[in-house]
Amino acid sequence: MRISFLGGGNMASALIGGLIDRGADASAIQAVDLLPESCARLAERFGVRAVTAIDEAFVDCDLLVLSVKPQQMREAIAPLSGKLSGQLVVSIAAGLRLDDLARWLGGYRRLVRCMPNTPALIGAGVSGLYADPSVDARGRDAAESIMKAVGSVVWVEHEPLIDAVTAVSGSGPAYVFHFIEALEAGGRSLGFDEATARRLAIDTMLGSARLAAASDEPPGVLRERVTSKGGTTEAALASMAQSGVFEAIVRAIAAAEARGRELGDALGRD
Repeated sequence: MRISFLGGGNMASALIGGLIDRGADASAIQAVDLLPESCARLAERFGVRAVTAIDEAFVDCDLLVLSVKPQQMREAIAPLSGKLSGQLVVSIAAGLRLDDLARWLGGYRRLVRCMPNTPALIGAGVSGLYADPSVDARGRDAAESIMKAVGSVVWVEHEPLIDAVTAVSGSGPAYVFHFIEALEAGGRSLGFDEATARRLAIDTMLGSARLAAASDEPPGVLRERVTSKGGTTEAALASMAQSGVFEAIVRAIAAAEARGRELGDALGRD
């Protein structure tokens, strides 16, 4: 499969690296990036063709990944309007809806919208995907194979749910990092040096996530098993409940989803 990347930033680099690690032929992958230094980096690191402008060879592909910033997308894909003929187009640009992409591509609709997250940079991401109804099973499989190069995938049945994916997993790493910050700060306040507090916080998050992933039981049951009546964990959770931490997180996710819809409206405005 011949794959072209429009944009050569961090996420594109992660995808290219993941694909090559999984056996993809570097000679079948190419990228366009406006910055010559980015092209040189991609070519040197992965052995792929990297150029600064769209040309016929770039368009001659089976799958095209749109990985430029959302605010730059309309201008970036303008040279592709009317030149696509069967390629599957996968957009990983946050907020941009398929109707808007299709309009900017001259009515082309063989599109998949994807929302990855930053752990994809180390091959541990999760991506939400939505395919236009015109995309067949083979096209969905192709899109899934690309995103599985950097982690797991979840398909949604309706495009608005991509905004929900963005709120939960797209923005989710920031919530996790924020909680790690709080654990670290709590550790320092109790007398640990910064390095020790950080190690305790990070390894606790890592181990707990791995335990949850390995268990068939819901997180609530795992939480209850750590919580002895009258013990230290119960005291901590009671303090969190009094402060409304759980409800605050749920509200925060709803706020992120609402902001995602607003950004979609703004980005697609003519």
